Amino acid sequence: MTPIRPVTPPTRERLLAQLDSAQPWDVIVIGGGATGLGTAVDAAARGYRTLLVEAADFAKGTSSRATKLVHGGVRYLAQGNISLVREALHERGLLGRNAPHVVWPLGFVVPAYGLLDQPFYGIGLKMYDVLAGRLNLRSSRLLSRAQALADAPTLAPEVGGHRLRGGVLYYDGQFDDARLATALMRTLFDLGGMAVNYMAVTGLNQSNGRIDGVTVRDMLGGTTFVLHGKCVVNATGVWVDEIRRMEDRSAMGLVAPSQGVHLTLPRDFLPGANAILIPKTDDGRVLFVVPWNGHTIVGTTDAPRADLPVEPDASRADVDFILDTAGRYLSRKPTRADVTSVWSGLRPLVKSSGVGATKTLSREHTILLSDAGLITVTGGKWTTYRRMAQDVMDMAVREQLLPYAPCRTQDLPLHGAAGAAAGLAPAGTPDAYYGSDLPQLRALPGADRILVSASGLSEAHVRFAARFELARSVEDVLARRNRALFLDSAAALRAAPDVARILAEELGHDAAWQRRSVADFERTAQVYRLAA
Repeated sequence: MTPIRPVTPPTRERLLAQLDSAQPWDVIVIGGGATGLGTAVDAAARGYRTLLVEAADFAKGTSSRATKLVHGGVRYLAQGNISLVREALHERGLLGRNAPHVVWPLGFVVPAYGLLDQPFYGIGLKMYDVLAGRLNLRSSRLLSRAQALADAPTLAPEVGGHRLRGGVLYYDGQFDDARLATALMRTLFDLGGMAVNYMAVTGLNQSNGRIDGVTVRDMLGGTTFVLHGKCVVNATGVWVDEIRRMEDRSAMGLVAPSQGVHLTLPRDFLPGANAILIPKTDDGRVLFVVPWNGHTIVGTTDAPRADLPVEPDASRADVDFILDTAGRYLSRKPTRADVTSVWSGLRPLVKSSGVGATKTLSREHTILLSDAGLITVTGGKWTTYRRMAQDVMDMAVREQLLPYAPCRTQDLPLHGAAGAAAGLAPAGTPDAYYGSDLPQLRALPGADRILVSASGLSEAHVRFAARFELARSVEDVLARRNRALFLDSAAALRAAPDVARILAEELGHDAAWQRRSVADFERTAQVYRLAA
């Protein structure tokens, strides 16, 4: 499919004016994370008149807090879930092809300390290659001890009295999750659809026993809108049950939230080009040590959590588990003082009767159709977002909520993809994420004025986020349009006043707004700071 013509998103005033139109939508998607954005893009690509509403900012929740990996799931291969791994590997290949400015191959070293580790991991990862088929990134290979230490120089030469024997090098994809969400949002506009952040659903509307729209409230201005639509999709991640209970107060809970915690460390903890995968920790979890945006991220945990905070905080136990485990497998042991940011996300794992620990729950997605016609989708992961979206829209067609139109996203280049092949910026660098938009970004005032060196944030990035990416707050810029908060929370805090000033210039706000915005960001940033 040829690239679609880029479109500049309208101002918020124009967005709200379009919302006030009486013309009904074909599809209304609730939720601006991976699944919601993917579903809206799929719907718009089929030709449906599509609207997405998000209560906060795009990818504010789980979808900006992933391990930054586009992967088939080595863990699921070990569990014998071949079909899930094959599907994810296929989607990994499509995503790398459709969004090469946001996704790129990354090598992973799996160290072998036990006598049988290398043949066991080697055989399993060869199967991984085979399941990927023609979309495989690169072939895995065995490593000698010297090769393993060359490819991952900070690997511990000995763990628990066991000497490093060698390892296996395999390849998966890496990406920036929030930047991919932004690319999807821009793609939706390119396709003629519409997305509005800070627009919360307050009710589901029904006529003759069927859901035919939603009532929403503008969280920035306070205006309420009643929107009509033929098909309403609930894609709100761990919060899907809140929307479901707007239709049926007695609806059984569908999601068992699981919290994943990540730590950001300086680059010198992993100075090479490859990541490290620890396939089995003391409690059976997988641990990743991954280079990302000039830093090292380590994670993740997998612990049940009953509440659903928008900004989940990391427990001391989770932080200590990551530091202790990473310290066993790295030649230099990280401490709390080394952590530049800590961040947590809540995964929407689908409940299964009789299952206890969340690490045994499947991330395979679930789609439900209620009696009144609400489609709910949850579970899954970033890698399979496109397939989840296709399945949702196929159900809408099958249930005759919409007229037939085929899925068109398998070969749909996402917004900015055309610039990746032109080599405008090295893959995996902050400017590379803009793809074909990069010349436009660099032409803005302040392109050479760096505000956060840890993330490459410039004044021009802030202006671009406000003009072209619907950023409306300091946090939108420092947490998601740019990843400063996730990389170095202290540096992000220092830049907040400058970001607020530039946003105020772009959006027409006064000094009081700037002070409130900085104060709001300071409260949020405290969650990302780790006490020594």
